[in-house]
Amino acid sequence: MGNTAGRRAHGDGARAGTAGLALGALGVVFGDIGTSPLYTMQEVFAGPHDVPVDRASIYGVVSLIFWSLIVVVTLKYVLLIMRADNNGEGGIMALVALVQRASTGTRRTMVLSALGVFGASLFYGDGMITPAISVLSAVEGIRVAAPSVEPLVVPIALVIIVGLFGIQRFGTARVGVLFGPVMLVWFALLAAFGVAEIIQHPSIVHALSPWYAAEFFADRHLTAFLALGSVVLAVTGGEALYADMGHFGRPAITRAWLIVALPALLLNYMGQAALLVSTPGAAESPFYLLVPERLRLAMVVMATVATVIASQAVISGAFSVTRQAIQLGYLPRMSVRHTSSREEGQIYVPAVNWMLLVAVVMLVLGFRSSTHLASAYGIAVTATFAINTLLAFYVFRALWRKPLWLTVAGAAFFLVVELAFFGANLTKFLHGGWFPIVMALAVFTLLSTWRRGRAVAADRLSRREMPLRTFIQLLRAQWARDIPGVPVLRVPGTGVYLTAYDGGTPTALARNVEHNHVLHEHVVLFTSRVESVPRVPDDRRLDVTTLNQGIVRVVARYGFQEQPDVPAALRLPEARAAGIDEPRATYFLGHFTLNPVDDVGMAMWRKRLFAAMSKNSFRASTYLGVPSQRVVEIGTQVDI
Repeated sequence: MGNTAGRRAHGDGARAGTAGLALGALGVVFGDIGTSPLYTMQEVFAGPHDVPVDRASIYGVVSLIFWSLIVVVTLKYVLLIMRADNNGEGGIMALVALVQRASTGTRRTMVLSALGVFGASLFYGDGMITPAISVLSAVEGIRVAAPSVEPLVVPIALVIIVGLFGIQRFGTARVGVLFGPVMLVWFALLAAFGVAEIIQHPSIVHALSPWYAAEFFADRHLTAFLALGSVVLAVTGGEALYADMGHFGRPAITRAWLIVALPALLLNYMGQAALLVSTPGAAESPFYLLVPERLRLAMVVMATVATVIASQAVISGAFSVTRQAIQLGYLPRMSVRHTSSREEGQIYVPAVNWMLLVAVVMLVLGFRSSTHLASAYGIAVTATFAINTLLAFYVFRALWRKPLWLTVAGAAFFLVVELAFFGANLTKFLHGGWFPIVMALAVFTLLSTWRRGRAVAADRLSRREMPLRTFIQLLRAQWARDIPGVPVLRVPGTGVYLTAYDGGTPTALARNVEHNHVLHEHVVLFTSRVESVPRVPDDRRLDVTTLNQGIVRVVARYGFQEQPDVPAALRLPEARAAGIDEPRATYFLGHFTLNPVDDVGMAMWRKRLFAAMSKNSFRASTYLGVPSQRVVEIGTQVDI
């Protein structure tokens, strides 16, 4: 009986924990997709596609929205892709790591990895548009609630956006606990206003039948196809379910989606549709006209808060993707600040924050309305959907050995849907759709150039570096007086040489011996490696190998979600057992000046870009957590 009670208590605790995580997920995961009703129906019927506001079109559009939410979000992300986790972590960079783990070095892996990196680049373009369109669409409710203040829409939106980015450096740990409850209220309001209108026109529930979507295409042809470019706005943010899985877990996100978010969204879209059936003129702002007049101003405030929360989730996602890209070797070191001592994922990347702010402000000033911005939205999202599908189903086949026919059929089914969305959005390319593509290409150029440049620089350095065995033999021979030259003196203490490559003699070590003729009694050659997993436990952190002449090689493993900390690694038991005295160690780093030369390896413009990125990267010692007062940098020039 006691065991039964214990199991019941444990089960109640687990359910309470999942419920708490589900509430938290509402505030982080569903902000983007949860604010889509602000502009989706408005863009379909009042946008540039000339979709008539008649019963057949309204039913067809609602049917398309419903089945898009079911197929793209529920079937693909919730039921399938969220199973392709990397030790609990999701997101496109986690998929890239899984692809690389599936088959390292093959041409197919290189192509898919590049595709994944381009998908991550698209995320930045999407991340610029989401705060702009979300905040603008919320503030535009003023036009309905208080038409006299319409000229203030853009200034108010800019103040909110600048304030949002301005507070990032302080973190969101304190106010973040409110995000979930606020979004729960938001979804409750979506459902309530939708139900109130559905009660007036209950026949709208028939629009959930796929027959109306098929009939819409059969009757309207090109108009229906173009409408897909706006219908897809209903599923933007769906990729966040997978990207944020590491924070909340699959069960919590699944429950939050199926129990709260999905029903509320469907009820609101059907409510807007019912309103349009009875009042076609409401197409100019169906979301706010669904709200009783006396509550509209309050709803504008609530919508603004919800869009700020949605924007915060995108900004935090950009910080997280940036850290993953740095760890996986696609970006140079940047300042990454932890804004919470309790939450590892609470980080702030100043460079990304201010670049996003400039881009978002430019978008608001350039497009000036959510309707115009909607033309720029969609291409990046639909391309990301398709890339996620390709990578995930490749992982299903190559890593988890699912049947070939099943993976091909599954990928083909989702790609047909997503490429239809993508094709419809391509028609908006000249009307703003070019922006996220140009931004993504620019980011992809930076990521691919850094990755390739590191490989070229590593090749040049490996040719120059002396094999470590040869270096040790020369030291032994000199101490035995077998070769002439100034003797190398051993001095007390520990010298830690940080090197990215564990095959040769670190340049800083060779230069120190060559010019200063001294060597510490204890020499540590420290290399950090990033594994294709989010985190590495401390008991698997270090590989320690004792070599000759007091030299110890230490290889530290980190996950792509972790921040390297060299002193902490050298204080682990394995390091102390090898005689490493970290508190009194001196750290030596090689400082490389890159000199682009006109030879093979990369185009000259990319070499210059790589050199500029390297020159402006964050100091290695600070990024690796090394105390600056115990650092010695030894410079050398490397031709690339």
